[in-house]
Amino acid sequence: MAGSNENASHLEKYLNESLELEINEDDLRGLLSMFERVPPFLLKIAVSRNMNAVKSFESQIEDYKSQLTDEDRLKIRKIIEMPIPELQKLLNKVYLKTNYEQFKILSNAKAKSFLALNLQELKVVLFNE
Repeated sequence: MAGSNENASHLEKYLNESLELEINEDDLRGLLSMFERVPPFLLKIAVSRNMNAVKSFESQIEDYKSQLTDEDRLKIRKIIEMPIPELQKLLNKVYLKTNYEQFKILSNAKAKSFLALNLQELKVVLFNE
């Protein structure tokens, strides 16, 4: 079994590199659209307390996981592995494009540890890593 997980990981890495999958603002917005429904004041509280939001929504994420395409999984992995400053630049672009305050909150330097924690937790839930 471990070998099959390793082979899947190598295949995913190969596909990611060969497709040169680029993540843009629209991809990021689509994958993080759930934040658009969170009131900004609640998101500010979660960020300031460095809350594990993934744990709070784990069952919904598990349900969502079965609906993901291979391309969605690759995009999510690419976002998870993106350096936080680069991700925050993209989040700021999403904010400028949509004017959703939630993306502005996430693009702020104060959200760095919140993003790191939740992206790591998302990696565990989605990819069992």
